[in-house]
Amino acid sequence: MNTTEFDEIRPYNDDELPQIFEELIADPAFQKAACSAIPNVPFEILAQKMRACKTKLDFQKTFCYGILWKIAKDFTDGLSLDHTALPDKKKAYTYISNHRDIILDSGFLSILLVDQGMDTVEIAIGDNLLIYPWIKKLVRVNKSFIVQRALTMRQMLESSARMSRYMHYTIMEKNQSIWIAQREGRAKDSNDRTQDSVLKMLAMGGEGDTIDRLMEINIAPIAISYEYDPCDFLKAQEFQLKRDIEGYKKTTQDDLRNMQTGLFGYKGKVHFQAAACINDVLEQLDRSLPKPELFSHISSVIDKRIHSNYRIYPGNYVAHDLLSGTCEFVSHYTQEEKLHFEKYIEQQLSKIDIPNKDVPFLREKLLLMYANPLTNYLSAL
Repeated sequence: MNTTEFDEIRPYNDDELPQIFEELIADPAFQKAACSAIPNVPFEILAQKMRACKTKLDFQKTFCYGILWKIAKDFTDGLSLDHTALPDKKKAYTYISNHRDIILDSGFLSILLVDQGMDTVEIAIGDNLLIYPWIKKLVRVNKSFIVQRALTMRQMLESSARMSRYMHYTIMEKNQSIWIAQREGRAKDSNDRTQDSVLKMLAMGGEGDTIDRLMEINIAPIAISYEYDPCDFLKAQEFQLKRDIEGYKKTTQDDLRNMQTGLFGYKGKVHFQAAACINDVLEQLDRSLPKPELFSHISSVIDKRIHSNYRIYPGNYVAHDLLSGTCEFVSHYTQEEKLHFEKYIEQQLSKIDIPNKDVPFLREKLLLMYANPLTNYLSAL
């Protein structure tokens, strides 16, 4: 197989790391970022430690692992993974999950896997987030492969097909697990749905018919449940801006603010729940179904496995009751938990600073973000 076609998008090979480390070490913007991420350690020492890393996994264990656990300790009330639905720890999976946080969904998953004696995942990351050359290099050191976004229709097809071939190669030949979000971008209202286009892309590579191709990559859904989403107020704000300003688009500055808020905002409890690999269901499907029907059926299978594996927190029940104006779930939370959640929502609302701030609209959007996982969980059960 000609693997040079992946050179533009794949993570670096381990033998390329020394060169890339030197380029990063010489980059003033990277030096600045590294010193703010790991304060109290002189940059010379960091550079020395980088040069000592022989593999991408060495680099992740030396730097990323500690930084991510520090974020978990400082900004969550606990981080957990239940991987029991996938007992074979040596097998490579395509983990497909709902998407809450730009960086932490895949970052947290990797450190949790390491703690259970497994390898980290390769990560699909949109090139819209790679705004500086050093970020692009760093993510490729950190086992990311690049999803090209701003392309013409024809380039898009070629790019998707290449990415799909790369993912099949990674699972089959490298025996390396991958993480991919179930949709492009985060679900702003937490109403998590798998985009058929993601499955179509996954089925472009590999051998055989659509079902064979999808079975080849061992798709395993993961449900990610954040008790609190630190970006919730930014997402609500975006809803109003989109409503009020025709053609409103987020800027690079907005993306940076979302990343920063996501990393260093309070998240409460965070839980990852792996569901069984969907190959058992794929095997039973009628292969003669028209493709659109097939993809939408498989999407709903993934959605059901994600929804039924959410961890539901008191705030989700409170939000649902506040939205519906009922006390349907009152047995699932105390009066104190209710007051705590209401206070949290008011506090997030107060962070929104836009012209013509529409508080009832914004409050409803915030509540919806916390009610939707419960709505979906109940219908999946």
